[in-house]
Amino acid sequence: MSLVLFDRTFAVTYALEGVTILIGLFGVAASFGALAAARRREFGMLRHIGMTRRQIAAMLGIEGAFIAALGVMAGLALGGVIGVVLIEIVNRQSFHWSMDLSVPIGGLALFGTTMVALAALVSIAAARRAMQTEAVRAVREDW
Repeated sequence: MSLVLFDRTFAVTYALEGVTILIGLFGVAASFGALAAARRREFGMLRHIGMTRRQIAAMLGIEGAFIAALGVMAGLALGGVIGVVLIEIVNRQSFHWSMDLSVPIGGLALFGTTMVALAALVSIAAARRAMQTEAVRAVREDW
């Protein structure tokens, strides 16, 4: 019963979590859009040596997934440390109570995998936009 009340109390926190995820994905899209735009000449050169647009998009998708995976791992590690500190130290000192630590490994794995996949998709979308320039024009020096 007390956990149900606790969950209701933090309903706003869950809504803010969703907003935070959207802002994070927008940040990934903006970052990869800027990086892809800055690397247009590189993409043009890769296309000149035989890579297809699909291969370049896949390469950027892998880069995005890798960076997101690092972020997810760092976030899980820091979140775990903060959770332990809040449960074991702050709650005991401030509220004179504590609770058992429960780590929803399956839910965290699903969430992390979803974030990595979404970051890869956003990276591919940014790459497609940056590769709209023809290969010859992409490598041409701007005078």
